[in-house]
Amino acid sequence: MTDDSKGLRDRLQSGGEEALGKLAQDLLENPLVTGAISRAFEAREKAVQAQEVAFSALNIPSAADIERLTRRVRSVSQRLEGIEDGVDRLDERLGGLSAASEIVTRLGALEEQLAAVAKQLSALGDALPGSEAPVPREQERLKVS
Repeated sequence: MTDDSKGLRDRLQSGGEEALGKLAQDLLENPLVTGAISRAFEAREKAVQAQEVAFSALNIPSAADIERLTRRVRSVSQRLEGIEDGVDRLDERLGGLSAASEIVTRLGALEEQLAAVAKQLSALGDALPGSEAPVPREQERLKVS
């Protein structure tokens, strides 16, 4: 391409853009066109309202209803996940407590066995002939040599 054809093309392009801009400006300033556009938007709004009324009468959810329901389901899902996490943590803590309660139960059984052994030793001590009752430690006398 030569420089003349590039320059001509650029001039035609800029002239076309200017003509389109002027045409658009003239259309926007024309009260007939702006009135037609506003009436078209009003008609569209009325059609949307009529559609919502028809869907409501047929018990069919609108797109807004479905979107609202979708957001609500997501919210409930997130809350449910939080509750599941809390239940898992509680389950872990209860598992630790059950192990501790097993230890407490075993300690109680050991204490009972020790008490039974102590009773048996006491009974054996009483059964020995000529055994004196032991003096409590607090009443013992110290022997001095």
